[in-house]
Amino acid sequence: MEGNGWEMWVGEAIAKLHSLKVLRSLRPIHQHASIPNPDQQFRVFDGPNKWDRASVEVTISQSTFHKWLYDLPSSGDDNDVVDENVRADDKAEASHKKLIVFSGNDYLGLSSHPMVRDAASKAAQEHGMGPRGSALICGYTSYHRLLELSLAQLKRKEDCLLCPTGFSANMAFMTAVGSVGRLIAGHKPLKDDRIAIFSDSLNHASIIDGVRLSEKQGNAVAFVYRHCDMRHLDELLSNCPMKKKVVVTDSLFSMDGDFAPMVELAKLRKKHGFLFVIDDAHATFVFGENGGGAAELFDCEDDVDISIGTLSKAAGCHGGFIACSKKWKLLIQSSGRSFIFSTSTPVPVAAAAHASVVVAKKEAWRRTAIQRRVREFCALTGIPAESHIISLVVGSEEKALQASRHLLKLGFHITAIRPPTVPPNSCRLRVTLSAVHTTEDLQKLRNALAECVDLKEIQVFSPTCYSKI
Repeated sequence: MEGNGWEMWVGEAIAKLHSLKVLRSLRPIHQHASIPNPDQQFRVFDGPNKWDRASVEVTISQSTFHKWLYDLPSSGDDNDVVDENVRADDKAEASHKKLIVFSGNDYLGLSSHPMVRDAASKAAQEHGMGPRGSALICGYTSYHRLLELSLAQLKRKEDCLLCPTGFSANMAFMTAVGSVGRLIAGHKPLKDDRIAIFSDSLNHASIIDGVRLSEKQGNAVAFVYRHCDMRHLDELLSNCPMKKKVVVTDSLFSMDGDFAPMVELAKLRKKHGFLFVIDDAHATFVFGENGGGAAELFDCEDDVDISIGTLSKAAGCHGGFIACSKKWKLLIQSSGRSFIFSTSTPVPVAAAAHASVVVAKKEAWRRTAIQRRVREFCALTGIPAESHIISLVVGSEEKALQASRHLLKLGFHITAIRPPTVPPNSCRLRVTLSAVHTTEDLQKLRNALAECVDLKEIQVFSPTCYSKI
């Protein structure tokens, strides 16, 4: 049930789009040959297999390794060309270095799953990349629709809209929600008729840019509340004269790995009647009994009106989505410019993503495994963590770079996060754990970390309540 008034306002906006004859429709092209029955044709496994390691192990050339080591700029053409006269194994041994990745977003290791690979391969063999065009012209197929339905079911929402990326999904939603006041008024809305958007100070850049664009268009007014500070948010909401209120937050913050106070936000929603929107990018598939994300974990799925996510992290694929009601979907596909004017996801990618949704739900051991890795990391290092994203704040930029270089020498890919991504003197090593990391991986990482940082002095979270909007 949407926040008070929003169902009516969205209905009025859709009616206005209809009267202007700019209500846009999806026209799915029927391509069914490779779409399997999830219950019959998807093979799932009850534990890790050899292919899973491909998601956490990479090989780089020695030239790339040295550029990373000395923080030299690269144009991307560092990888050595293999000489056909030299045995491949010998060449690889001489000129390449293997790394264990502790900085990726493939949290469940699904990018290398055979069912995901097979789904992409079969779709490519039968349809190529599919009809290339925007979703509103010829790029939307039965593959895309099947993926939307599976995501809507996962998020317990009426429907879902696929977008090319998670970034474009946030941009599409923010511009669409901002357009509501203008559509209802029929002209640039007066200040109190605009949309009041309340955004956490540490929200993702895609939310920030979407809010900025909507505000620049004169459709919305932004209010930034201190990070996870519900008292501050309550105060801002109480003092805001605008009726159309939206609260948007990352559910799991990508840089510090802490959760938004979902239960408290749900209580404030009941009090103030705002539209509750989450970017669930880093929690989807990882948390909740079925992988439904933060809302399922905190048992507040019915309180979240819009759930925005990505298929490029725990799903191991590519793309973004907005799980919502049918009314919201119609509004976004008709007014969300980053959706309207982008080419649709290629068919093999949509097929692979659908396979990943099914596998992620069925292979619950992956969620269990990643939580076990988090507990092991905490026990080994003495560093507390809320999630699989562990931000080790070391302070200065030079300290972070030195630590990252040392870890690289020892075979670990962990990048140093520096300004402007984070504030000065809060530079950090962002460690991300995967379900397919092993206890041995973590033990080796712990020993490597102990050589370059003082684990007892590490800050896990720096409460930098600053505004990025």
